[in-house]
Amino acid sequence: MELEALRSIYEGDECFKEISPVSFQFRVGDLEDRKAFILDVKWPDTYPETAPHICLDAFFNNRISAETKQLILSKLEEQVEANLGSAMMYTLFEWAKENQEALMESHRPVVTAVTLTSNTEVTAPSAAKKREKKEQLTKAQKRRMINRTDNKGELPRGWNWVDVIKQLSRTGGKDDD
Repeated sequence: MELEALRSIYEGDECFKEISPVSFQFRVGDLEDRKAFILDVKWPDTYPETAPHICLDAFFNNRISAETKQLILSKLEEQVEANLGSAMMYTLFEWAKENQEALMESHRPVVTAVTLTSNTEVTAPSAAKKREKKEQLTKAQKRRMINRTDNKGELPRGWNWVDVIKQLSRTGGKDDD
């Protein structure tokens, strides 16, 4: 019955996603919000008598530090313990939404992206200011390019494939000796 209630309450809500009848994702906060996070919840077979499994391992949560994740999980576990034995998903999701600021107050974004720099950018800052020259095409080359593209401006699949028979006749096939 709780599953039916969740479906009707969160119908059309982009924050709620049903992965399977016993597994859900709920986003707390807007997509653009730096303090938003996604709760992954999975019901065990004996739910609601036993606590649901809650984790913050979604890729969306990679920018959240481990300490903040642990704080969120511990606070959610307190709520789960208080509601054990009854349907608690709606209560849990709404509690997380209401307390998002408190849960994320110690949040410092974790930067895990690797930035690559080339040696020319590091050694010569004036080189970065120079414009890259575009390849100049002749009118004939432009015409051929336009004739090859479809209505979307994309080249058809396989336009640069090698004709296998022509290639083998030029290079000679492998002789079986």
